[in-house]
Amino acid sequence: MSEAVAEAVAERFTRLYGAGPEGVWAAPGRVNLIGEHTDYNDGFVMPFALPHTAVAAVSRRTDGLLRLHSADIGDGAGDTDGTGGVTELRVADLAPGTDRGWTAYPAGVVWALREAGHEITGADIHLASTVPAGAGLSSSAALEVVVALALNDLYGLGLRGWQLARLCQRAENVYVGAPVGIMDQTAAACCEAGHALFLDTRDLSQRQIPFDLAAEGMRLLVVDTQVKHAHSEGEYGKRRAGCEKGAALLGVDALRDVPYDGLEAALERLGDDEEVRRLVRHVVTEDERVERVVSLLESGRTREIGPVLTEGHASLRDDFRISCPELDLVVDTALAEGALGARMTGGGFGGSAIVLARAADVETLTKAVQEAFARAGLTAPRVFEAVPSAGARRLA
Repeated sequence: MSEAVAEAVAERFTRLYGAGPEGVWAAPGRVNLIGEHTDYNDGFVMPFALPHTAVAAVSRRTDGLLRLHSADIGDGAGDTDGTGGVTELRVADLAPGTDRGWTAYPAGVVWALREAGHEITGADIHLASTVPAGAGLSSSAALEVVVALALNDLYGLGLRGWQLARLCQRAENVYVGAPVGIMDQTAAACCEAGHALFLDTRDLSQRQIPFDLAAEGMRLLVVDTQVKHAHSEGEYGKRRAGCEKGAALLGVDALRDVPYDGLEAALERLGDDEEVRRLVRHVVTEDERVERVVSLLESGRTREIGPVLTEGHASLRDDFRISCPELDLVVDTALAEGALGARMTGGGFGGSAIVLARAADVETLTKAVQEAFARAGLTAPRVFEAVPSAGARRLA
């Protein structure tokens, strides 16, 4: 399948730019198994890569031009002859805040590389993605990382996966203006097939944890509620600012430094600031849940992670307050139908939920969720199995 996708994207590139690309690369979307809103608190996360990818065909330029085209967005999606919808920018003119469209993500990567001292003299880029946008599956990070990897290879920069992730995070924080943490970009750059990535976001140390549910008669479903969200909108930033306020009040560098067994004492020190108390409680307990899931998986007690996932949803819903009725409906319906565990995943305010289920229950659970949405008069959700897949890589 990768070969066919690479050929199709390369062919479209050739029609757009009049010559074949120097290569084709892919970077995946991700599902976060556990560890939500902990990454910008220097905490622990545990994502894995999806088979859904952003694919880029790329060639270098030496004239300072950056030409961008997407098969999925705006003119690119309706461009039947493959020759229109190209956005042309000058790399020397790239600056934060100058672009509010989709092109800010690849252009921001070029800006970040140049800001870091790497001589990027231009590129022709054609992109196509199967990562659902706005579903909480990190479509933007996939777009950033695939461009970064391509330019890293073509320009011989010698950067490692975690370094590319850092640059992509800077692109999204500064150029795009979204205050995201490091998890999404690191997942896209560094995940391995058949594994979940246990990542310490403070020092970026990584451990690949085997995660083969099929071998144990289980499946992990992703339920895309079709409710769209945007990280750059204010609610995400408010949560991050609240966490930083909590850390400052507690006299620590980040909420990662509040020990789980010292949580109650920390909450007492915060007094009657209920909003900050809730945010602190979520982050500290969520870090502990990540460590618990790692321990369970490494000791072969995979089924027991289900209740931990469900605990995480309750914390995101009640303490962090970033769930929504559609996400709660998925979780409540799945659990009522015998799921082993379920929770929202991603930034919140829409997007997707994950459901851990016995393989024999997948059809029943899927039908129950779909019927629950129909009864509520909601748009039908998209349901698919999440299979831990490979991170960013060159296809051709």
